[in-house]
Amino acid sequence: MSRRKLHDRLKLKKIETQHGEQFNNLLRYVFQVTNRDLQTFGWENREIAKAKLPVLQYADVQGWFDGDKLISQLAVYPFQVNIYGHIYEMGGLTGVGTYPEYANLGLMNKLMLLALSKMRERKQSISYLYPYSIPYYRRKGWEIISDKISFEVPDTQLPKLKNVPGHVERVTIEHPDIKTIYEQFARLHHGAMLRNELAWEEYLRWDLDDMTVAIYYDNNDAPMGYLLYWIAEEIFHMKEMIYINEEARTGLWNFVSAHFSMITLVKGDIYQDEPLAFILDDGDIKETIAPYYMARIVDIVLFIEQYPFESQEKESRLVINLHDPMLEWNQGTFTLTVDTNGKGHMTHGGIAPSVVIDIPALTTMLMGYKRPTYLARIGRMQADDASIRKLEQLINQERPYFSDYF
Repeated sequence: MSRRKLHDRLKLKKIETQHGEQFNNLLRYVFQVTNRDLQTFGWENREIAKAKLPVLQYADVQGWFDGDKLISQLAVYPFQVNIYGHIYEMGGLTGVGTYPEYANLGLMNKLMLLALSKMRERKQSISYLYPYSIPYYRRKGWEIISDKISFEVPDTQLPKLKNVPGHVERVTIEHPDIKTIYEQFARLHHGAMLRNELAWEEYLRWDLDDMTVAIYYDNNDAPMGYLLYWIAEEIFHMKEMIYINEEARTGLWNFVSAHFSMITLVKGDIYQDEPLAFILDDGDIKETIAPYYMARIVDIVLFIEQYPFESQEKESRLVINLHDPMLEWNQGTFTLTVDTNGKGHMTHGGIAPSVVIDIPALTTMLMGYKRPTYLARIGRMQADDASIRKLEQLINQERPYFSDYF
């Protein structure tokens, strides 16, 4: 059978809950999740289809079918993120996969176009994803916006105990103070996810049953930080340390250091531009940095309407030539106007663009991951010196924090 005939018989439609087994089988095949992997995570006796059922219930899941067989799919989660203090609707792209015998038919490109169009309809002006291939998603308009710093601290280099007025309590993962702390934290940190029930379920889905939580309370018994962790083979594994202030951070590290006699090593990850080595007494530790999440602006006009630029003494105006590899509504010449309060407007049209940029570079620039000067220097943006200086003044310098996984 010719490839054209094969394509013509395929049907694009919404994936429903009755397709749950096929949805998970495709994911397991594409990402090579074996029974051994499931045993490692303690899932050998659980129903994966039931575990992923919320995806099909609450997400927008689309796929290609060959008859009754699901052969290509993707899902979009309804999430929210904090961008410089403003809450954005975000489309979380996940569950992307196609069986290899159906590759190179343009199926995923059409699925992504459909998904992005639906995001725009739902006012989700930005999309996040975890990249299994950075080059592939760059070609589709996503770009890196956050890093993960992995660290290892030997027991002999743990911080010395410091006096704090509060105390730590160990609780179960269901304790309500955990979500209270994280909600406060997320609203203070640019780039962070505001976790709804689906986000929490995804974040904790594959965790071990012996996950423990330690909460730091200040001297007024207010919850100010928490630590998700487990201990195995004398290694203290930190999944997430969230703190509202330095007192809570110190208190939680005191708790970790109190395990000195039980462990030989502490391992964990940091998701913001704050290497651990600098704040340790003995900072000669192993830290490795890797790109983490990617994002792309879905609707540039809507994104700018919500975006908080830095305030200026007078109104600013830039004419920008924008390229998007997939979305025609993000293509062409636009005029960006920012008033003295930092309120921006993006309108179609303009004469003599002074900035030429594509949507991936614009996304990482507006998210604060890479600065305008740097992007111009490496050729990811063409702009005159005055426009670069103006962009540097307008864009906040805080880098994104993102610790979730979906």
